[in-house]
Amino acid sequence: MKKIEKLVVGFIVCCLAIISLTGCGNRQMFDTTWNFNRVYLIVGDETFELEIDSWRDFDGSDMIQFRTTDGRTYLTHSTNIILIQD
Repeated sequence: MKKIEKLVVGFIVCCLAIISLTGCGNRQMFDTTWNFNRVYLIVGDETFELEIDSWRDFDGSDMIQFRTTDGRTYLTHSTNIILIQD
C-alpha cells in the first residue's frame, strides 16, 4: 500500500473506533426520534398523560413547549416531562 492509502485507512479505522466507543451505555450517536404523540407531565406529586400534536425545544435552554390535541399549550422544564412515541 502507498503511504497515503495507509493514512486514509488508519483515519477510517480511528473514526470507526471513536464512533463505536460512543455507543457505550445508553447513548445514541445521532438522535433520529423527533415524532412523539404522548407526554407524561409531572406537576408536584401528580403525573398527567396527555396526547400531543406538536412539541419544540429551545437552543441553549432546558425548556420544552408542547401543544396537546385539545389545543392547550404548555411550557415546562425538561425534567418535568417524558416524551413518548408509540
